[in-house]
Amino acid sequence: MKELTEVRTLKEGRYVVMDEEPCTILSITTSKPGKHGAAKARMEGMGVFDTQKRTAIQPVTAKIYVPVIERKSGQVLSISEDTAQVMDMGDYSTLEMKIPAELMEKGRIEPGKEISFLHYEGRYKIDMK
Repeated sequence: MKELTEVRTLKEGRYVVMDEEPCTILSITTSKPGKHGAAKARMEGMGVFDTQKRTAIQPVTAKIYVPVIERKSGQVLSISEDTAQVMDMGDYSTLEMKIPAELMEKGRIEPGKEISFLHYEGRYKIDMK
């Protein structure tokens, strides 16, 4: 699910859809309007699910999609190599998610522990901030 909003209302750290991929805004800069044009905004973002950098340049009055990303909590049921089986605490469904490398090294994910994860249009990602 996504909503339309004006580019001028966006701020750093919020989400935006760039190239059909939800991204976190890393930086946003605006230029002054020219003699015959409108002010432009340059947004640099990083993909939420694929961590790829993207750039978009739009007029500040243009409409852009903002994804509605849900933060949910779940309990780790089991771990096998780099995949965790997680039970959603809201509807008790079972999901399989890839464990990020930085969390594997620290050992922060273990069976029985409660974690938070992101959900957007059938995609899931473990997010422990």
